Amino acid sequence: MRPAPSDLEPVSRTAPADGTARAGRSLPRVAAALVLVLLLLVIARLPWAGDLGMHAATVQRLRHSLLDPGNPLVDADTPSPYYSPWTLVLGVLARLTGLSVFVVLRIGALVGLGLLVTGVLRYVRTLSSHRAAPALALLCLLLLWGPLLFAWSGFLGLNSLALTVSYPSVFALGLGFHFWAWLTRAVRGTAAWGTWVVLGVLWALILLCHQFTGVVASLGAAATVLAARPARAVLPRLGAALASGLLVLWLWPYYDFFALFSAGADLEAIHRPLYAHLAARFGLVLLGVVALACRARRDRRDPLVLFFVLGVLVFAAGGLTGHYSWGRALPAALIPAQLAAALETVSAGRRAVRAGWACVLGAALAVGAWTQAGTLGYVVPRDRLPAAVAAKYRTPWAGYQWIMRAGVRYGDVVMARTFPARQIPAYGPYTVAPGYPDVFLPDADRRAAAVTRYFGGSAAQRRGIVREYGVRWVVGPESLAGPGLRKVTAGPGGQVLYRVVP
Repeated sequence: MRPAPSDLEPVSRTAPADGTARAGRSLPRVAAALVLVLLLLVIARLPWAGDLGMHAATVQRLRHSLLDPGNPLVDADTPSPYYSPWTLVLGVLARLTGLSVFVVLRIGALVGLGLLVTGVLRYVRTLSSHRAAPALALLCLLLLWGPLLFAWSGFLGLNSLALTVSYPSVFALGLGFHFWAWLTRAVRGTAAWGTWVVLGVLWALILLCHQFTGVVASLGAAATVLAARPARAVLPRLGAALASGLLVLWLWPYYDFFALFSAGADLEAIHRPLYAHLAARFGLVLLGVVALACRARRDRRDPLVLFFVLGVLVFAAGGLTGHYSWGRALPAALIPAQLAAALETVSAGRRAVRAGWACVLGAALAVGAWTQAGTLGYVVPRDRLPAAVAAKYRTPWAGYQWIMRAGVRYGDVVMARTFPARQIPAYGPYTVAPGYPDVFLPDADRRAAAVTRYFGGSAAQRRGIVREYGVRWVVGPESLAGPGLRKVTAGPGGQVLYRVVP
């Protein structure tokens, strides 16, 4: 038998292996650090697309009235699910500091990104002790998607995160990873009753901050509990957590959380595209599905496997029944698969298997990174990007600061079609119809019809709509000019700001 090496034995015999191991641990960390630097630079730019205007408008209303902000988009005294604990904190910050809403959103983005990164680290630590696992998991969450670019709130692709990093969904998902990590330790040990009550409150906060992410967090929590097979003594504590969470949801004063279960068909139409182009958008995640199959062979009650199964069931049920908003639960299937792909690289059996898996995963991550390379355009001028990368860049929205410089004030009502109506309230004015579906606005359809009639009707119809909704300004095309309107200034894309005159 070969004797154990002594302290005097030269280290050169093992240095190559050690060097390879160190490189294997360092490479994911360096890559993850570079991605995070990119996201920090994106936050400084805060590119505008999607729902940023809604969240900015919500903070605007809260900074002016914490107790009775009213509808964030139209001049109506209605509740809104966008008034969440997180936007309330941002509204208080804006009110106390006097900072602009967009500066406050940048601060919120930094907090959300920090929560997300630390949450991933904590949760992955409950699944693996390998030093490279958290960084590799973060890379998989951001890059392991598909060859077709996809961006949607609550989905963690790099490009999607760059556009939504200031949204409540990122903050809520960061809380979700912390929630899963804390819950995992609680069900494995003997956590005190107070810990379980706090876990229930945290669950409710996630649901209030972003309802769809709350569903994902709930499915992850269910998988965690099922995988742990808690003792009977834990069940009453689980009940206490559930009860405390439901109590917080019931007491939340800004909107009726449970009324969201009766949301109208508008949400289904908006979410139907989530069921299109699945292979192109998420094809690389199949590598994670293979990793989940390997984990299932080792342990059928693996938490990631159960998490994935629950996510797939909810997503499939939504597609089969026409409840397309259930498609927002898809991250409950994507996240465990992406994490499994990362963990299999560091925990698969023999070294040769791990090396082969690392090569395949590295290639998949490279494809995912190339698909989302246009994200660089949010921090690097397009003309300085290589042509192939610049072609992938999608120009953000321009915004409507120009109408504020022309005299529009906070609280003024602006007549505008849907696209500008998604941005104008971010600066303080209202629009006649909301730019987004609003389940708590009873006359939303009537308002939308009024906008359609205004831009396609007679001068008499326009005057009636102006009086009914208190319209002071109109954003529309040059061809709209006529009686009752005075042109004030022109904006990008051929838009014109008109003042309503007697």
